[in-house]
Amino acid sequence: MSVLYIVATPIGNLEDITLRALRVLKEVDLIAAEDTRRTRKLLTHYGISTPLVSYHAHNQASRGPELIQRLKAGQAIALVSDAGTPGFSDPGADLVARAWDAGVQVEAVPGAAAGVAALSMSGFKGDVTFVGFLPRGEGKRRKMLEGLAKEPRVLIIYESPKRVARTLEEIASGVGGLGNRQVLVVRELTKKFEQHWRGPVAEVAARLAAAGEIKGECALVLSCPQGELAPVVDLNGNLLAAASQSGLSGRRLADKVASQLNLPRRQVYQAYLALKEQGRLP
Repeated sequence: MSVLYIVATPIGNLEDITLRALRVLKEVDLIAAEDTRRTRKLLTHYGISTPLVSYHAHNQASRGPELIQRLKAGQAIALVSDAGTPGFSDPGADLVARAWDAGVQVEAVPGAAAGVAALSMSGFKGDVTFVGFLPRGEGKRRKMLEGLAKEPRVLIIYESPKRVARTLEEIASGVGGLGNRQVLVVRELTKKFEQHWRGPVAEVAARLAAAGEIKGECALVLSCPQGELAPVVDLNGNLLAAASQSGLSGRRLADKVASQLNLPRRQVYQAYLALKEQGRLP
């Protein structure tokens, strides 16, 4: 039967797959995978030998029509992404649109999605907007953040581990007017080394800066706005100035600045540790 199945696969833990998904992956004629090597590991784990072909951002223009022809010829195809649910920040949506245009039946086989899983952990109430990945360019990213500042709903953002600390620092410093929210940051969701940070944006930004380099894709969940945006505080600048003027360091310096700025001592100390790691404070 000609059907395009949109099959959600685990985002880390291989046990996070539904019985229906396993059945469909066994029964279809072909699996179109964003990364065949990654999908083959999943199939091998469950003893599934269905043929695989690649379907990703770099070959969708040529591979898409080929898959549609197979579907129109009566084949059943399962579409899977690297991890999670196809159509969220991956090229899957293009093939699905082609299938609808060609009159092919489309069925969803729901399951894991990183953004939904992170949202369920956050405890943040309210309607939700899925943002996906922010632009890499500073100007485009800043413009998007400014647009999101007007959004009253909970926000779900995906971010690279290389950029997550910078993104949070920008938000905390008032870029886009998003600094008056709580945030949950989760990395390596459902995997062995999963980590999460939750609290006011400025506090989490300082903790991540102090944590140094992190690995693994990150999901960010920003709460609905928490009242008026607090005045922007140059925490690093205040720490550097206080260190120069007083000669203090460590917790004594952090306590002094925390008292001056009326900020949580932990937040200020984490910012101090980040500056120390960068060699800017003793």
